[in-house]
Amino acid sequence: MKFGVIVFPGSNCDRDMVEMLQNDLKQEVIELWHKDKDLSAFTTDDCIVLPGGFSYGDYLRCGAIARFSPMMQSVIEFANKGGKVLGICNGFQILCESGLLPGVLLRNSNQQFVSKNIFMKETASEGSAALKVPVAHGEGRYFADDKTLEELEMHRQIIYRYCDEKGSITQASNPNGAIRNIAGICNKQRNVFGMMPHPERASNIELGNEDGKKVFAHLFGIN
Repeated sequence: MKFGVIVFPGSNCDRDMVEMLQNDLKQEVIELWHKDKDLSAFTTDDCIVLPGGFSYGDYLRCGAIARFSPMMQSVIEFANKGGKVLGICNGFQILCESGLLPGVLLRNSNQQFVSKNIFMKETASEGSAALKVPVAHGEGRYFADDKTLEELEMHRQIIYRYCDEKGSITQASNPNGAIRNIAGICNKQRNVFGMMPHPERASNIELGNEDGKKVFAHLFGIN
């Protein structure tokens, strides 16, 4: 499996993602510039990653400008053909803005930037352990209307929810006020994934945390 990591002006987690994929997960990685369009080196078995940061300075809504970049037009076509796409933090916001994922990311309920370790758990797996993964965002409060939420639940598209250390889904464990404690979702076809937490910052023993590797094992079968 090969990964392409897009670099937008304002991205600040692209190097973290590249280093983690190459050094911690031993995967092939190609960096992609936002003004390019060529994804011919990738097949639908591969994955394009939209990293965290502040693309285009996050003017207007977060991700609203990046959604129109030349590379994103190619990513939308790639996803529609079945290619895998992963958006982390700002990347999740871009995926929602582009229509590849439903819903929107709103200002945190406390109106403050949140930067800390949180716990999240797989939604589909009964008794799944809580994973400790960092968040760092000011606009990470996932929201969707009731109809969309019911569809997400029906099609099991909610892949991660915020929880406490013991795996209990509580209001106190929700760092941003996301509706139904939603931390990450996927599309109906299960090839486009988005989440606010940063697994690339929790995948190295020297950082004291390797829970982020479990996210890539869960989504892509990479150990």
